[in-house]
Amino acid sequence: MRTLLRLWREARRYSPYFLLAATALLAITALNLWAPLLVKQILEVMRTGGPGAGAGPGQGRAGTMAEVGRLSLLLLLSYVLRAGAQFVVRYYSHVGGWRLVAHMRTVTYDHLQKLSLRFFQERQTGQLLSRTVNDNANLENLAAHAIPDAVANLLLFAGVTVVLFSMNARLAFYALLPLPFLILLVARFNRVVRPALRKAQSRLGDLNAVVQENLSGIKEVQVFTQEERESRRVRKSAWAYTVGILEALKQTAIYHPAIEFLGSVGSLAVVWMGARLVVMDQNITPETVVAFLLYLAMFYGPVTAAGNIIEAIQTSLAGADRVFEVLDTEPDIQDAPGAYPLPGIKGEIRFENVSFAYRSGELVLEEIGFHVRPGETLALVGPTGVGKTTIASLIPRFYDPTAGRICIDGHDLRNVTVESLRRQISLVLQDVFLFNGTVMENIQYGAPRTDERAVIEAAWLARAHDFIMQFPEGYQTQIGERGVRLSGGQKQRLAIARALLRATPILILDEATSAVDSETEAQIQEALRELVRDRTTIVIAHRLSTVREANQILVLSERGIAEAGTHEELLARGGLYARLYRTQFREGIA
Repeated sequence: MRTLLRLWREARRYSPYFLLAATALLAITALNLWAPLLVKQILEVMRTGGPGAGAGPGQGRAGTMAEVGRLSLLLLLSYVLRAGAQFVVRYYSHVGGWRLVAHMRTVTYDHLQKLSLRFFQERQTGQLLSRTVNDNANLENLAAHAIPDAVANLLLFAGVTVVLFSMNARLAFYALLPLPFLILLVARFNRVVRPALRKAQSRLGDLNAVVQENLSGIKEVQVFTQEERESRRVRKSAWAYTVGILEALKQTAIYHPAIEFLGSVGSLAVVWMGARLVVMDQNITPETVVAFLLYLAMFYGPVTAAGNIIEAIQTSLAGADRVFEVLDTEPDIQDAPGAYPLPGIKGEIRFENVSFAYRSGELVLEEIGFHVRPGETLALVGPTGVGKTTIASLIPRFYDPTAGRICIDGHDLRNVTVESLRRQISLVLQDVFLFNGTVMENIQYGAPRTDERAVIEAAWLARAHDFIMQFPEGYQTQIGERGVRLSGGQKQRLAIARALLRATPILILDEATSAVDSETEAQIQEALRELVRDRTTIVIAHRLSTVREANQILVLSERGIAEAGTHEELLARGGLYARLYRTQFREGIA
């Protein structure tokens, strides 16, 4: 019930559609209860004669047929009205249901965007995709089918019960004999099937995760000829889901026949007892028994349908539980109470005794402190795994320090809103991500309102304009998913152009030239030399040739700063930086 109430709070915005469907459901219930009464009246007229039955034979038959015709027209009218009401229920419950699905998919995605990188590092993308798309899709079945069917059947069950007891309490008592057993059976069905369906939903998420991961890495799969291995993984996951869903369906296959059998037993009891009462002339007519049986079909219909309805509800609620599990996840990084927008900044960055651990007790950085003045370039160098990218990730608050604080222009980052902070930072990562769109759209991604002239200027500065113009459609060229049609160097130059176009006070380059050749790198460095003059730049590089002109170089070792200074100062000291530089110089990459 908690899950249903929570869903209703989300669905209230679409309540007009659901209320219209609910009104039509009431009409359908009333019409279903009216139809057997009309059938009973027709049979009575046929047995006893209609108005004027005491007149002559011809007049009596005419009166009887006239009354049968009138009652038949009323019966036809009830069927027409019921068909119209059924259209309203089916269509408008779907309208409300699919609008709810679209809303919940958006809400889930919006919440995912608020979660920190730590959350995504611990979960598979396919699982999150399954929860956002597949699990939310099940809510349509809940809103458009399961709940309306449950309400309709409950109303019909209550109405038929009242009518049965008003017609003949003794027969109604016999009809209700199997009911306690049906209730116990449905209750047990509810306890057994929901966990099985939830488990199956989880396995479906696993299958989505495996397929999504393999399709994203299809190049690596083919290069390393691991098609058979990945096929086995997909097969294993597909069969795990199949086994899970079949286990749930096995429970369903057991309970549905049992429920229908008990309903049939009740009908048999009514036929047997009704026949006895008619034969014994116990103030009951054959047409009353016929009407009773018609109502009884409606009476057991809701009970026998309960298994299917509960199965649909449980499937939907299992998906809803998985969706709400995501929505209940609190972001690690969020605005503090009283956080204020970061005003326009000059770009001064200060780390004050900053420590950081991805996992408790495993420090990656320990008491790091440095100061970058506005417009300066700070280079972070050192062996792999010493925390260079971590430092860069702390500046836009992808993570918060475990201890210490980080300030920009004197503002503690924890006291400003995350959005206002990130709007003043541009970032180029080593692992470039481009969207499936045109070259123009990808460069404009961080500044969508910029005009074509600014885009071309940014591309020219990033030394991307020439290769873009070699494409048949130039800046309108579709680059494919993740920029699959571009080389590594081309992708990085587009990413640099995208960052340049934002013209933010702070620029972070994390191995931004790692995938370009020496000639292209020299061209990009020449362009960046003019660009970084008026902005604070953090450069992370393994190629020490890219950091020679930095105002300050921090050489990181395990968890801390081993050396700091300019390129010339560090070479003169003959420490770790000098050793790294000499090693790269011998290898021809410095």
